[in-house]
Amino acid sequence: MEPLSIHTDPGTGGDAEAAPAQPTLKRNYLSGFENVAQTLGTMAPTGTLGVIIPLVIGKSANATWVLILGVVGIYLMILFNINVFATRSASAGGLGTYARLGLGARAGAATKWAYVIALLFGAAGSAPSSAYYACLLITQYTGAANTALLGAAVTTLVVAASWWTAHRDMKLSSDVMIVIEVTSLAVIIAIIAIAMAKGGPWVDRPQLALQGAGPRTFSAGLVLAFIMMGGFESATTLGEEAKHAERTIPRAIIGCVLPLGLLYVVMTYLLVGLGRKFGIALDQLEAPFDTLARAYHLPWLGTASSAGIALSYFACTLGSLNAGARALYSLSEDGLFFPSVGRAHPVNATPHRAIAILSVISIAAPAVMLFDGVSLVSCIDYLSQLAALGFIASYFMVCLAVPFYLSRLGRLGWPPVAISAAALLLLAGVMVQSVYPVPDAPACYLPYAFAALTVAGILLSWHFSRGAGSPAAP
Repeated sequence: MEPLSIHTDPGTGGDAEAAPAQPTLKRNYLSGFENVAQTLGTMAPTGTLGVIIPLVIGKSANATWVLILGVVGIYLMILFNINVFATRSASAGGLGTYARLGLGARAGAATKWAYVIALLFGAAGSAPSSAYYACLLITQYTGAANTALLGAAVTTLVVAASWWTAHRDMKLSSDVMIVIEVTSLAVIIAIIAIAMAKGGPWVDRPQLALQGAGPRTFSAGLVLAFIMMGGFESATTLGEEAKHAERTIPRAIIGCVLPLGLLYVVMTYLLVGLGRKFGIALDQLEAPFDTLARAYHLPWLGTASSAGIALSYFACTLGSLNAGARALYSLSEDGLFFPSVGRAHPVNATPHRAIAILSVISIAAPAVMLFDGVSLVSCIDYLSQLAALGFIASYFMVCLAVPFYLSRLGRLGWPPVAISAAALLLLAGVMVQSVYPVPDAPACYLPYAFAALTVAGILLSWHFSRGAGSPAAP
């Protein structure tokens, strides 16, 4: 296979009449606030607390808070590796650009496709997650049957609203995401605060003693716990649009990851204690925070929590579309995808064609599964697993690229090598846990589906790079 090549703009010679410039993303447009909003939106902290963490509790019980603390530690190592690049480079390509800087054009293209797939299925999985909670509220207040048709219709509305917002303006997207996440997170925290103030178990000895914990307890919830912070780096795709990107984007990432990671640990500890007090199996409830609120005779707060979780997953859909579209736009800019996708909207300056492509797939993927008889919960599970595989692969490639990149800069030392190696070993462990023991069908086929999609993307980019006739990347 010939080396992948990177697109170079023609028209830079001495012609008297240069070709008109193609529409591009707005430079120096987004502040640190918008970077934080993009990170929060894609991480969906309210949705994570309402859905992911109760499921992890069901698998790891009293050891959950320690497991989540360990996962936060893994993410901090990944964050260190990402910031090696983010403090020195800014582009719409995000993790794919970083992998290219360290490992070359082929690895960069492969990583960029893995990252696009992660964000695509992140959006495709978040939209039905939003629909799931919205349908619970619709059924509760209207009595309408919670059918596959209703789930597909609400999923379509979520993606359509996300597409419209992302298409219009990144600042609009940021405002929507930050308002949703801050408001909905406040509701969730209020429920736990009220519960603890009315006699919650501040000292929960089974958790402090890790009662019943063992290697299997930790491994059972590891992959699911890893998903809870996926997408934290999505602000890196705003590199071409952010003001002082090499400074504001790394700050935005660490400013979200560390506080949210600590919040997840504390909230997990409190949730397990409250679940024990009330005899609630948190992972078996459709809306655990609604149940807790009703236990304290605050049904309105429970309803608000369900609405907040639905909106949080809408924000996650929006954030994933924003980041994934920019990564796809970057592939086109590099001459590795359809050239028209690498042109921004002439008025809105958004990657509108890439947003449209990802939106259509984000509607089609869950819709096909729902009408094929797959339950909404299983649909969310399968799509989220595909997204997780994409994130793990992308993070792995970036961590692998760090020593090579720093070596080229003459700045390689033992600390980055050690952190890179540790992150690679831990990511490899998470990857193994995701495929072994082999899950039941059809989940056992998901790694093959992810690999096939990534290879298809690489072959497509190879085709475009051959046709472009541009010089090979160094």
